[in-house]
Amino acid sequence: MKNSSLDMTVGNPTALILKFSMPLFVGNLLQQCYNLVDSIVVGKFIGKEALAAVGSSGIIVFLLVSLFSGVAMGATILISQFFGAKEHGKIKVVIDTMFSAMLVGSLIVTLGGIALSAPILRLMQTPEGEIFQMSTTYLYTLFAGVVASFGYNINAGILQGVGDSRTTLLFLAIATVVNIILDLLFVVVFDMGVFGVALATVIAQGVSFLFGVFYINRVHSLFRISFRKLSPDVHMLGKAISIGLPAGFQNALFSLGAIVLQRLVYKYGASFMAAYTAVNKIDTFVFLPVVSFSSAITTYVGQNVGAKNLDRVVSGVKQTLLLGLGVSVVLGGMVLLWGRFLLSMFTDDNMVIEYGMEFMYRLMPIYWLLATLMVTNSAIRGAGESVLPMVFSIMSMLVVRIPTAYILDYFFGQNEIFWCYGIGWVVGNSLALPYFFSGRWKKKSLLE
Repeated sequence: MKNSSLDMTVGNPTALILKFSMPLFVGNLLQQCYNLVDSIVVGKFIGKEALAAVGSSGIIVFLLVSLFSGVAMGATILISQFFGAKEHGKIKVVIDTMFSAMLVGSLIVTLGGIALSAPILRLMQTPEGEIFQMSTTYLYTLFAGVVASFGYNINAGILQGVGDSRTTLLFLAIATVVNIILDLLFVVVFDMGVFGVALATVIAQGVSFLFGVFYINRVHSLFRISFRKLSPDVHMLGKAISIGLPAGFQNALFSLGAIVLQRLVYKYGASFMAAYTAVNKIDTFVFLPVVSFSSAITTYVGQNVGAKNLDRVVSGVKQTLLLGLGVSVVLGGMVLLWGRFLLSMFTDDNMVIEYGMEFMYRLMPIYWLLATLMVTNSAIRGAGESVLPMVFSIMSMLVVRIPTAYILDYFFGQNEIFWCYGIGWVVGNSLALPYFFSGRWKKKSLLE
């Protein structure tokens, strides 16, 4: 095992972004592969009702873990700025603080998730009966094991903060292999239904989390993890919350917006619901390079702000915007070309496939707008400005998208609601891009 940290304060920005983001992309691809396997196993071996149940449940998990995940993101940005400033002792303080917060936060989320799952499903107008029962089973299992998910993501955040994206690929590879094996074992062999799918996910994340702790302790002697000797710092927790909570709050509101949008989708029945779920799974693969570039630019900006290399920040962001635009255009076109084949992986129902293609036609040609918005917001957040990216995203994904969807549905019908995505992204970019290029983020360093 060797230290794979990457100093992003020197060298060509494009080369650094690609070097950092490629392992993230492959790792995220592996993660989506096991999510895809979940959906394929559910759709093929349990049925379209189960596929709809799993699709409706995922957004609820995202909603209830968003706040903690946002704080973890704040810790990653802190680590990147301390790493760029060469203040390695403070990295250990951040890590101890985050694992202490994880132990408390996971208990709160587990209890809250189990208590709120059924009411939120009813709020979404999830059909009573088989779909509702499957959804609650899936959610209860995931929330019972949420500590594994939190620990797994904290480990990844630590390594990304010090510029190590290669090792997170190893974590994801372990989780993917374990999850796929257990999926097939629990569902196909033991006929455990959606409970087996959720249990496989929890076990896979737990195995990867424990391996991550072992790896960090072997390789990074400066910030060894010991759960018996955690020394949390209230001031450091406050900093992580200040930068991360707005991002978590943004994600929570995004989840609420998605729930409201799902409520609109679900009134059209199981076939439309299943198509919506399947396209969201396919859409995630186009999203992978976007989120990888966004994570890379967050670390890149954080390290360079910590090192006070502000001119490098601007050039790096411009080059990353071009990368995101080009890749999203190419991948969006490929998805449209092979859309029917991709949808047929989830279902043999022709109506589901037709609905899915209508969604794709309205989403993929304008995906580059999302890439631009995410890279810009991530750069601003990496500099230490947390509130405005939240505002820009909320305007795009909640204030504009949801009312637009209902208006389009009312005047033009169910297939046209999906134009709401592109309209929201246009509004978000009209706010985020002018702010970044104004340079006002330069005064937001967390180290001041």
